[in-house]
Amino acid sequence: MPKTAERRHLPYSARQMYDLVADVERYPEFLPWAAAARIRSRRACGDHELLEADLVISFRLFRERFGSRVRLWPGRLRIETEYLDGPFRHLHSHWQFADCPDGGCEVDFAVDFEFRSALLQKVIGAVFNEAMARIVRAFEDRAAQLYG
Repeated sequence: MPKTAERRHLPYSARQMYDLVADVERYPEFLPWAAAARIRSRRACGDHELLEADLVISFRLFRERFGSRVRLWPGRLRIETEYLDGPFRHLHSHWQFADCPDGGCEVDFAVDFEFRSALLQKVIGAVFNEAMARIVRAFEDRAAQLYG
């Protein structure tokens, strides 16, 4: 089961980074392998917003749609994603953003997932760390483009 966690200090505000990651519909504009994104539903739930979203991932010969439930806590600057349907056994990720006293912000990201297909798990497992690093860099590059 691939898992990774990243912590980065970035020169942007926690709110800016939260807004960038929360904008799921724009992922195909900058995330590697994100071919399409669609919000199925969106509703307010007290202190957070709940989205159900589809993301189409295209990697070599692999092209899959998966659905996820995304909880957005704008007051806590936290985003959690859990798997609904598609090629995974499970998928969970979270983002946490915090402003730093010396400027910029700390970004914490973690993801844990497992594919249903052992073959796909083996293929992705071989490039998992590199793929996650590219995704995190894509968010950093997007932040520089938008806020830099």
